[in-house]
Amino acid sequence: MTRKQKKMLVRIFASAVLLIAAVLIPYEGALRFLLFLPAYFVIGWDVLWRAAKNIIHGQVFDENFLMALATVGAFCTGFFGKGEYPEAVFVMLFYQVGELFQSYAVGKSRKSISALMDIRPDYANVERDGSLCRVDPEEVQVGDVIVIKPGEKAPLDGVVLEGRSSLNTSALTGESLPREVEPGDDVISGCINLNGLIRVQVTKVFGESTVAKILDLVENSSSKKAKAENFITKFARYYTPIVVVSAVLLAVAPPLFTGGNWAEWIERALIFLVVSCPCALVISVPLSFFGGIGGASRDGILVKGGNFLEILSDTEIVVFDKTGTLTKGVFNVTAIHPDRYSEGELLELAALAESYSDHPISRSLKDAYGMEIDAARVSDVEELSGRGVKAQVDGRLVCAGNDKLMEEIGVIWHPCHRVGTTVHVAVNGEYAGHIVISDELKPDAAEAVASLKRAGVRKTVMLTGDAKAVGESVAKELGIDEVHAGLLPGDKVDRVEALLREKSERGKLAFVGDGINDAPVLSRADIGIAMGALGSDAAIEAADIVLMDDKPSKLAEAMKISKRTLRIVRQNIVFALAVKAAVLVLSAFGLSNMWEAVFADVGVSVLAILNASRALKKGK
Repeated sequence: MTRKQKKMLVRIFASAVLLIAAVLIPYEGALRFLLFLPAYFVIGWDVLWRAAKNIIHGQVFDENFLMALATVGAFCTGFFGKGEYPEAVFVMLFYQVGELFQSYAVGKSRKSISALMDIRPDYANVERDGSLCRVDPEEVQVGDVIVIKPGEKAPLDGVVLEGRSSLNTSALTGESLPREVEPGDDVISGCINLNGLIRVQVTKVFGESTVAKILDLVENSSSKKAKAENFITKFARYYTPIVVVSAVLLAVAPPLFTGGNWAEWIERALIFLVVSCPCALVISVPLSFFGGIGGASRDGILVKGGNFLEILSDTEIVVFDKTGTLTKGVFNVTAIHPDRYSEGELLELAALAESYSDHPISRSLKDAYGMEIDAARVSDVEELSGRGVKAQVDGRLVCAGNDKLMEEIGVIWHPCHRVGTTVHVAVNGEYAGHIVISDELKPDAAEAVASLKRAGVRKTVMLTGDAKAVGESVAKELGIDEVHAGLLPGDKVDRVEALLREKSERGKLAFVGDGINDAPVLSRADIGIAMGALGSDAAIEAADIVLMDDKPSKLAEAMKISKRTLRIVRQNIVFALAVKAAVLVLSAFGLSNMWEAVFADVGVSVLAILNASRALKKGK
């Protein structure tokens, strides 16, 4: 418990002792009033102060005002010969118990999320003038060399220069299996170095690092409210003034027009006010979404706001990118079919032409070539989006790319019988042959598609720039309903537009991509989800949900979390409104007392908060 919570606990015990003493002392009249007053002020002075302060600032109708009005009114009924002094103190006492419980529950949720996201490094070991200096990560610049010792957190993103080690990325990805790194591998901030000492060259300043972006994402997730949260905010804004006016009418109208007992009707009105306090809804609904976001973080699923959890639960069409999403994105050369050159010459020409590109296909060609690239042999490189590349190699114009590039430059090409991505090569306008590159499916891709269908997804679609044969082969193996191949980035947007028209009025469409080349589609879909996005700036910025490892199965887990969170929210709304409505009617007819009113207010709040806390935990 925090210091503030401990102080409140002391106040609760002190007020309870004073209340018991006042009940046991057999005095009546004004002296009885004075006996209960200390117990009331010990527990309720801050509520009265907040109510008065809010009224001065024009914020009248909130729970502080309702509790102050109801309890002060209960004391005032003594002037009519029926002082509800014990009830007034107990209502305030129970209200503060509920507030303490709420504070503790929210604090526990925040603490759980903080523990999950406790990835901010405290320092960085920077090499300067031949020695190590311990500095704040924010002082380190791009290009600096840092040393990460065993047991330390990686303070910044970078590339390993020397050393080999295993990295624990569980706080980022939810994956317990360590990740092995060696010279040339990327290191992301926030992971923990388990064994070997490594020297890393920094590639991003702290403000642009993976850890900084993740922390900012989680901290700001509560600012994007779901429809249910916005509904509760608007509901409370109109609901509270209505119940106050209703209470006033209940207190004044019957005795004024029927000659009833003023004290009895005022008491009914006060009970009506206590019951009407919307604490259960105002507290539990945001807490449910907050818990859902925290529970998702535990699994390495970063959700940017409660509204995206709500959208995900209604998803009926899921559209996948192929490379890096359903496949590993690790391409290998599996066949070389030259027309005019030897296999080695054809591979060399393709590797040199692609030497300036970081595309996975380009890297696979360079890896298969296996020799150091002589940059002096290559000039006038032009990358053609969705088609390939043109370059001058040894004074010859080399074009390497797909079917569309060959047709664009007027070269007659022929297809390959091998399934895979075909890279055609043309030299000085003449066809030179083709190279086949194959990708590998992720181990859990098929199960991910099956899990989504079990979760209620009506249709799965794959969009890819690959050849039709490759796309259809992958889709058939994974059980995907529909595939569209040979697409440029703009074509993907058009396909998503068409699919958006197919969904039902309530249904949503999710697009799952690598977050780098698919930003336009991620933005156009109802909800964009970045797969395989570890360390990707574009993914974190473009997507609404970021899956911090490359497992498609995490998408089904995210849907399960969203559905469970929404189920808890609906349970709390229905339960709170049903109990309050019942007791409000009973109080208006004089069939409920102050104790039942207390349960309908604070008791319902406590039960709703307990239910909301379940959203933070794993399970159905």
